[in-house]
Parts: sequence; C-alpha cells; structure tokens
Amino acid sequence: MNIELTLHETRVIGCLIEKAITTPDQYPLSLNALTNACNQKSNRDPVLEVNEATVQGVVDRLIARFLVTEQRGYGSRVSKLEHRLCNTSFGTLNFSPQELAILCELFLRGPQTPGELRSRASRMARFGDVGEVEAVLDALAAREDGPFVVRLVREPGKRESRYAHLFSGEVAAAAERDEPDELRAVERALPAQPERIARLEERITSLEAEVAELKNLINE
Repeated sequence: MNIELTLHETRVIGCLIEKAITTPDQYPLSLNALTNACNQKSNRDPVLEVNEATVQGVVDRLIARFLVTEQRGYGSRVSKLEHRLCNTSFGTLNFSPQELAILCELFLRGPQTPGELRSRASRMARFGDVGEVEAVLDALAAREDGPFVVRLVREPGKRESRYAHLFSGEVAAAAERDEPDELRAVERALPAQPERIARLEERITSLEAEVAELKNLINE
C-alpha cells in the first residue's frame, strides 16, 4: 500500500465515507457540510476545529492525488465532494461493508479495541459479535494488497489490544505478530509474580546457609 494520509486527510476521507453510508440522501457533501462533519463533536477523536479554508486545502491535495473528486450539478450550483479511496471504478482498492465500516471508524476515532469497534461501527455495517470484528481485523491485517490495520501492544490493565489503521504509515506501538491466543498461553505459562518472589527468597536463604557452612569448614 502506497497511500499515506495526514490526520486532516483521514478526517476528510473518513467523514465522506461515513456520510455516504449513514446519510446517502445528503451525499456527496458540500464544503460547508464536510467542514461541519470534520468538526463534529460526536464520533470523533480528537475533536477538531478547522475552518472551510483549511478543509478546502486538504480537499485540493486529495483531489490532486485522485482520492477525492469534486462534482457539479446535483440540482445545485454548489460543488459537491465525494471520496475515491476505494470501491469505485477509479482505483483498485475494494473493501467489504464490514471492512469499510471498521476503517472508517479508525479514521474518525483513532486506535480502538474490537469491542469498541463493534459498538461504534455497527451504525455502518452489521456485526454479530466481537469475534466477527476480530475476524475482519485479521483479514485487513493479512491482505496481500495491505496490510491495512495493525494490532497495538496491549496497554497495562487493559483486557483487549487496540487496532490502528496503516493509512498514515507505520505505527510505533505495533505488537509483534503473535496471535492473541498464543500470547495468552505464554502469559498463563509464566509463574505468578508472588510465586516467583517466594522462590527467589527460598533460593537466597539456601545459598546463605551453604555459604555459612563453608565458612565454618574453613575456620575449623
């Protein structure tokens, strides 16, 4: 994959994908509608405050890269914008509805766990359970024309690892390519911390006794 997007570019494309799915009767978007979508307080992380001039600059760069197109007509003299990132006749990238919903959420909110993605992406595609989300993430991570997502190192105290998209380049906190089940198996095989400490203390006590015995033998 040779696409690398900035935060503002992923926000613009994410908003266009989102509105195309959730409000198709209002899509394509005018510049004003796209700016409002980029600054939306809900379903966004981080929350941005960008003006139309900034969004227009981002759109111009994306048009130059054939990732967004500007259309006139639609019963209005105002030009309308639509994405060309995927699932169009203009490019080779194609995603299933579930894959596209997950990528859109990662564009709009950043790294998330499978549980969070199931809850948030369900407004754009149907997911039966978290296992189905994990299967889609695994497929996106393993595609020959990708990878498009990566599993991040699990944060301390968290039960699930987060996933991030790779449309903005490599992610520093990416986990090694071990399967989650294998990682959990390794964790179960490691002795509990209190048990390890107790064993070390027993070993130290034994060594101290051996040293004391050797000293007695030398002094005799």
